[in-house]
Amino acid sequence: MPVSFRLAAFYFAFFAWVGLTTAYFPPYLAARGLDAAQIAWVLALPPLARIAAPAAWGWIADRTRAERAIVVLSCATGAGCFALLPFMNGFGEIAWLVALSAMFSAAALPLVEAITLGALAGQSGRYGPIRLWGSIGFIAMVLAGGAWLDAGLTRVLPAAVVACALGAAVVGATLPSPNVHLPAERIGAPLSGSAFTLLASAFCVAASHGTLYTFLTLHLHSLGYGGTLIGFTWTLGVLAEIVVFFYLPAIFRRHALSTILMASAGLGVIRFQIIGWAANWLALLVLAQLLHAATFGSYHAAAVAAVQRIFPPHARARGQALFSSLGYGAGGAAGALLAGWAWDLVGPGLAFTVSSIAAGVGLLFAYPLKRAGL
Repeated sequence: MPVSFRLAAFYFAFFAWVGLTTAYFPPYLAARGLDAAQIAWVLALPPLARIAAPAAWGWIADRTRAERAIVVLSCATGAGCFALLPFMNGFGEIAWLVALSAMFSAAALPLVEAITLGALAGQSGRYGPIRLWGSIGFIAMVLAGGAWLDAGLTRVLPAAVVACALGAAVVGATLPSPNVHLPAERIGAPLSGSAFTLLASAFCVAASHGTLYTFLTLHLHSLGYGGTLIGFTWTLGVLAEIVVFFYLPAIFRRHALSTILMASAGLGVIRFQIIGWAANWLALLVLAQLLHAATFGSYHAAAVAAVQRIFPPHARARGQALFSSLGYGAGGAAGALLAGWAWDLVGPGLAFTVSSIAAGVGLLFAYPLKRAGL
């Protein structure tokens, strides 16, 4: 079986797992009796784990050269935790189990990225077609989950996640040993001003997505949207993200990275206002979801490229680790917790307005990068 096929199969299974939990874990938790604040706390646990867990697992992998075994352990533990989930009683037990799953599952993707880049050394152009299968897996499970939601089968979510996680574990056992290993550079040098503003902007933009990832499905369900249509709206966002990745070379040739960062964050301000106050209009909801191409797709790509420019060659691994930890880790966790607080206190419209404000602050932090010539 070709290496590219095995890698694509892993991405498919892993992101099918991600798609299920991103779109349908909140309704599952609501069906189990958790309130908005408790749901937000549970959903904040995976990004909190991503603050430190990937670096810890990378350190272990570098010293043991057991990347493949760690990937299998990571996915198998996730499957085991979700298999136990229906037997957990109340917020506390569910939260502890999700935390355990998050600490282990945070290991899989960074290590597989290292394995992929090692396997494709000298052929980096093949990464896109392989990684694309992750987006396809995400879309497939989001659409299937919408049908389950329509059929009132929310409680089958753990079984579906177990199947995806076990599939990822089985494929993970067939992956090649990496030709490169995750760097283990020490983090000690002070950050430059540009590095600080970039990371602060990434934190804010990641936090701005907190209400979206935590409550979009519940919000649309309360507005009368059916599960299939909700799944379709999630799918639109991923499709838009795929399209923008195809056109990134042209976008990068025409615009400065700082311009892309500011425009992407600015479109986030508009997107979250639309979802918060006008999601009952399907055409506007579709437009808002298509803006995922900017708020995640182009912003993420430009930020990763900016890290490569701002950090010197010997510190780029440090830069990417900080970007992932402070953005998707700390920013994602802060956004989920802020979403739960705002949702309970002021309701959906103002909760999404808080997200808009966070995106606007991310824009302001990105502005000094323009003056720095980025």
